[in-house]
Amino acid sequence: MPIQVLMPALSPTMEKGNLSKWLKKEGEAIKSGDVIAEIETDKATMEVEATDEGTLGKILIPEGTADVAVNTPIATILTDGESAADLGKATEPAKQEKAAGSAPPAEAKAEVPASKPGGGEEKKAPAASRAVAEPDPEVRRKEGAGGSAGGRRARS
Repeated sequence: MPIQVLMPALSPTMEKGNLSKWLKKEGEAIKSGDVIAEIETDKATMEVEATDEGTLGKILIPEGTADVAVNTPIATILTDGESAADLGKATEPAKQEKAAGSAPPAEAKAEVPASKPGGGEEKKAPAASRAVAEPDPEVRRKEGAGGSAGGRRARS
């Protein structure tokens, strides 16, 4: 089955980018680590490296395309023994994955509690509250070194 090349997230906050240039053409052999395209964000232009070996089967997003969403298939790589006829197998699951992949970020945003500016109590993680409230059983009171003054250092 052909391997999909997805639009990479070049930073944790990146949601979309511009596919500025393809450095490989359809039908060219690709090795793992080969630079196949250049992606442009608002901050930088980065190179996209192939993670698999094979032949660049089809370019799905033409160069110069702006606002390509992260994890959108941008190309397909054919592995040994595959031909252009196998490309239809890769594009149908991509549409299903894209629809399924867009739902979790919305759910994750819903789980983040909204804080009230200028008021309200600061929320703490449950483990942090417990750690502060309970003494650590591993810590024991030890006498200090020094021998005199009950284990405390005496001023000289």
